[in-house]
Parts: sequence; structure tokens; C-alpha cells
Amino acid sequence: MATVTNIQDLRAIAMKKVPRAIFHYADRGSYDETTLKANKADLSAIPLRQRVMIDVSERSTKTTMIGEEVSLPLAIAPTGLTGLFHGDGEIHGCRAAQAAGIPFTLSTMSICSIEDVAAAVSKPFWFQLYVMKDRKFSESLIERAKAAKCSALVLTLDLQIQGQRHMDIKNGLAVPPKLTLANALDIATKPAWALSVLMGKRHSFGNLAVRKESDSLTTLSQWIAGQFDPSLSWKDVEWVRSIWPGKLILKGVLDVEDAKIAAQTGADAIVVSNHGGRQLDGAVSSISALPKVVDAIGGGKSEIWFDGGIQSGQDVLKAVALGAKGCMMGKSFLWSLAAGGQAGVAQAIEIIRKELDVSMALTGTKDIKNVDKSVLAL
Repeated sequence: MATVTNIQDLRAIAMKKVPRAIFHYADRGSYDETTLKANKADLSAIPLRQRVMIDVSERSTKTTMIGEEVSLPLAIAPTGLTGLFHGDGEIHGCRAAQAAGIPFTLSTMSICSIEDVAAAVSKPFWFQLYVMKDRKFSESLIERAKAAKCSALVLTLDLQIQGQRHMDIKNGLAVPPKLTLANALDIATKPAWALSVLMGKRHSFGNLAVRKESDSLTTLSQWIAGQFDPSLSWKDVEWVRSIWPGKLILKGVLDVEDAKIAAQTGADAIVVSNHGGRQLDGAVSSISALPKVVDAIGGGKSEIWFDGGIQSGQDVLKAVALGAKGCMMGKSFLWSLAAGGQAGVAQAIEIIRKELDVSMALTGTKDIKNVDKSVLAL
């Protein structure tokens, strides 16, 4: 692997290693990508407050997220198609996260199944759920997550209708893939990636393999497209809560009124997120929404987390300073997985941890648990 100093270096390597369609699936957003760009720009615009002559010889990035000890306030977000960025990518990602002491979230739309990952790791992981039109199938996924001893369920709220991602259409990203001459030539120049994916346990959505539709990728794709449910409501959160006995995390809240309702459900954590700028284009950045949500419901039972552009330890520090108890990263995870498999993910986590540690020191901070707005030059 080339010399890597930050997450952007891993992104550059990933761009060269995986086919264009796969890279753009992680890298790009919906419509004009206004919200995608705002996520990064608004985080970058927040200034940190440099402090000097403070004894910071002993520092700690350790904290907890929903009662679980973590080496830094960061978790791997649920990402679809992870196993197409590297063969058995979900397993490699989970192993790297657990070795680093942070949580890993498996997506409903993963390539490796719940059972595949559970059999390959030694500790509990989190599972992300989409409530589909077929409620019985959604319930079966919850039962499988229970059987796998998943320690938390992450319920995604903001994908009842899918936003259009122009690059996915232009690249022919679909299940099954639309094989064009350009795609074929692109894949031909990525033999290491192709071998890795071909040698993986699965080549379609592992969690959906039990359905009869999975006999045909085309039929399965049609079934998935018809399963996003525009009728979803807060009653569905109550339903999930009634059948899931463990920790519940609600992901995809931007609006203060929605945050207040989410807090009333008794969720253990609420993730301020705009789905990485991949859903409603023109929505506010996650970091600009975070302080408003914290002001509205902070101090209650539900922890408040941040998701939307984490690419450095400085980003983590800024989110925590604005009231986030923890953060989630998606794009940075997929870039690092594509760049170097399990080792790449481990490297990304360590890069962010070191950046967080150094940034804490230079802002005169000793313990991440004590970080507040005083580390910001606002």
C-alpha cells in the first residue's frame, strides 16, 4: 500500500482499486449533491480553539456508546453492498472494528449475511434494519439478529423512498449489474478486486438469500425495489420496539420536531444524519442540525450521535464538542475497506484515533468525556 497519512489517501487508493461504479456508490450523493458537499464544507468551517501551556501528558479517547465501552466515540455505520468493495467485506470490517474497540453495524443490504458475520467474529455486533412492506420478513430479520446475539438494532428512518443517485444510474449499478463495454473494460483493469469478490462467500444480498425471489437476481432486485415503504410511521417504531428486547438506535433524524418524537419512543440513541447526502438533496448538513437537536432533547434518556462526513479525528472532536455522544462513519469505512481490506479499515480507525488524540492535546483537552463547546473557536 502507498504511504497513507489520512483518510483522503485511502480514498485515492480505493478509487484506483475498485470499479468506477462501486467507488461512486460510496463516494457520491443524490441529485445535485448539494447536501453531500455541505456535510464536508460545514464540518471544515468549524474552527478549533488552540490552547497552550496546559498539561496534557495523559489523555484518553475512551468513552461509552449505549453502555458499550469504546476506544473512541466512533462506530462503523451500516453500509449496503459492503462485500462488493472487498470480498467478505462485512467480515473484514467487523473484525477490524472489534480489534480496534469500536462497534460495527451490519446492513440489511449486506452481501455477507447476519449468520456469516456472527460465525466469523467472537463478539456481538449491531444490526441495521429497514422496515419493509413485508413486515413478516422484517420480523424474521429481527429474530435472526436476536439469534446472532446482536447487541443493538439500528433502525433506519430516512429511506422510505429512495433518493435518486445520478452516478449509480450512469454507471449501470444494479442487481444484476448492467454490463456495458465501459464497465467490462473497467473491471478488466481491476483483477485483484475481481478475484477478491469472486472468492467471497456470497455475490448477492446475503440476508435476503432465504427468499424464493433470490433464485433470480433480477427477480430479487425487483422485490427489493418494491419493498421500500412510503407508509412508514412512528407506529412502526413502536412495533419494532415491541419485538426487539435489546438496545434500539434510531438513525436518520435531522428535524427538531422529529427528534422530540424519536426521544419519546425511548430509543437508546438517536443518530443525527442525512444518509450521507444520499437521500433528500437540499437538506441541511448533519453538523448544522446537530446543535439544534442537542438543545431540544439533550440530557434525556436517548444519547445523541452524529453521522455525516466523518473523515478525520478533528471531525469527531467537533461533533462531540457540539453535543454528540458518539459518531458513525460510512464513506470513510468503505474507502478504507476498498483500499486495503481488514488492514485498511484498521488503518483508517487508527488514523482517526491519532488525529483525535493530537487535536485534543492541542486544544488543551485530556479526556474526550469532558469535551464541550469550549474547544471550539466560535
